[in-house]
Amino acid sequence: MDAAFLIDRAVAEIRAWEASWGPYDRHPALFVSTDRAAEALLAYTERLRDNYPFFHPRYAGQMLKPPHPAAVAAYVAAMLINPNNHALDGGPATAAMELEVVALLRDLFGLPDPCLGHLTSSGTIANLEALWVSRELRPGKAVAFSAEAHYTHGRMAGVLGMETRVVPTDGSGHLDPEALERALQDGHVGTVVATAGTTGIGAVDPIADILPIVRRHGVRLHVDAAYGGFFRLLARLDPSPLAGATRRHLLAIADADSVVVDPHKHGLQPYGCGAVLFRDPGVGRLYRHDSPYTYFTSGELHLGEISLECSRAGASAGALWLTLRLLPLEPGSGLGSVLSACVDAAQDWHARLTRSKELEAMAPPELDIVTFHPKTDPRAAAVDQASRAVFAAAMEDRDDPVFLSLYRVPAKRIRVGGRPVRRDRADVQVLRSVLMKPEHALYVPRLHRRVEAIAASVRNQVPG
Repeated sequence: MDAAFLIDRAVAEIRAWEASWGPYDRHPALFVSTDRAAEALLAYTERLRDNYPFFHPRYAGQMLKPPHPAAVAAYVAAMLINPNNHALDGGPATAAMELEVVALLRDLFGLPDPCLGHLTSSGTIANLEALWVSRELRPGKAVAFSAEAHYTHGRMAGVLGMETRVVPTDGSGHLDPEALERALQDGHVGTVVATAGTTGIGAVDPIADILPIVRRHGVRLHVDAAYGGFFRLLARLDPSPLAGATRRHLLAIADADSVVVDPHKHGLQPYGCGAVLFRDPGVGRLYRHDSPYTYFTSGELHLGEISLECSRAGASAGALWLTLRLLPLEPGSGLGSVLSACVDAAQDWHARLTRSKELEAMAPPELDIVTFHPKTDPRAAAVDQASRAVFAAAMEDRDDPVFLSLYRVPAKRIRVGGRPVRRDRADVQVLRSVLMKPEHALYVPRLHRRVEAIAASVRNQVPG
């Protein structure tokens, strides 16, 4: 799909709408000469070249990729109007679109109708709102999350003045249900956060096993599905490309009290688009506030009345609406096909790693994140040094670079030749690849060959 065509068409349509309101004189203070604008734009685009090629499948490092062309075109078109989804009157069209996409997200997670939800400026803010609601419903209670949950929960709990309780994980990076049971015994925890796709390795916490524990203790369950939430589409397939346990736990999100998802990750949106949904629409009463001014048309509930944020970009809602119109939330087509390609890529690379003479696979991927390290002598320090050497060599190659990332794991998880390493250090950095572009499904063979070659070339730099 040609992004330039879509953007040009979108701008033309909005300019025609603007003209329909009649001519007016623009203020001269806004005038900038064509030459000056061209010079400034050239300087700007030159600065933008100082980026990694997030669009290219050779970039398999962090959770970064360009938005879908439809999202770009829709965002630009709405941005020319600049609606504010704080109130229905600040953006009538995009506010209606937001309500529609929230209904689609509700159905994605299997939450009841009605529920309460809205878009946010990020997953961080979405999680903040979920924890804020939990604090209001469970005052004085702590929030518990796993040792591998995103750091935002600890940070936002600090902002909210909530105590935290970190629950140990099992050997695969999942929240340990038995440890959770012990953490809830004293009755001091009011909310448990389960992660559906950790940002480290894409691990999906055992949500189906956590649910009866939290219900037994009268505790709320919040699911941070910022990264992995859209993969629930694939959990609905039978057969599913996801492992049975992963599928079962993603389906269990339907029984959570709240859930967060980031459309700016697997929803193909630009940054600045998160979402939070609450099972009980009655929590809307917690947001009630009085404003010194009122909007003049609708007597319906304004989106700003169910959000902690005030000004919110209507363009975000418009971009997500158009994207999901073209790539609907369908398991076997639309966005489901995009996600299937990402899972296929991760499973393909993991299989190649298990046969490699240079690289050692770690745990099988649950979603689309692959972790591995070079084969070296069985010491934690040697694995760490070899991983960092491959990472640096891959990034610094000027002719054929590969962009990976490093991830720190406990040394007890590392195996060389199927055996535990000698723990001469507590933590080890390993290589990590996020295969979140569907193009990776076609590019994995080349990625694997290239990383194998780099690992072979730097082997002599690591002590044997």
